[in-house]
Amino acid sequence: MPLFAAVCCAGILLLMAAGAAQRPAKAQDGGQSEIRRGLEIAPVPLNLNGKNVALVALGSYIVNANSDCNACHTWANWAAGGNPYLGQPARVNTAGYLAGGRPFNPPGVISADITPWENGMPAGLTLDQFKNALRTGHDPDGSGRLLQIMPWPYFANMTDRDLEAIYEYLKAIPPIQPGPGAG
Repeated sequence: MPLFAAVCCAGILLLMAAGAAQRPAKAQDGGQSEIRRGLEIAPVPLNLNGKNVALVALGSYIVNANSDCNACHTWANWAAGGNPYLGQPARVNTAGYLAGGRPFNPPGVISADITPWENGMPAGLTLDQFKNALRTGHDPDGSGRLLQIMPWPYFANMTDRDLEAIYEYLKAIPPIQPGPGAG
């Protein structure tokens, strides 16, 4: 029995070690991997002047690697010849990156432009308005409508730091002329 217990104990230790090696990088390096990767994968040039670079980078990681904001807020998603679903190397449509304009069902529902507007704020919203929209799903236009397409229930579970990182990233991307019907 002692040999069996030793083998079991060794097996458990090996499994624990393997699990630790497979944990997300954040658990091992304090989020530095996400920050580095966020800067690497930003599809547009970033204006980092006066911004918290670590938050911008983390925001890029969340927007571009975890949340796929491009899928709804860029229309069309992919640049010509850059559609991975057609076996092409992925290239984001940077001309319309996060400028909205994607039509949804019901008719008339169109994704919003979340680039920084003339006031430098993403979608023209303050940080508090932005966080409120993502946490509650209430349209920031004051109508009281619930956002029907935006997956706000998932963003509602994000930490303040995550939402602040997304906001800081969106402040750092270029303002882009919205696509047709974007608003």
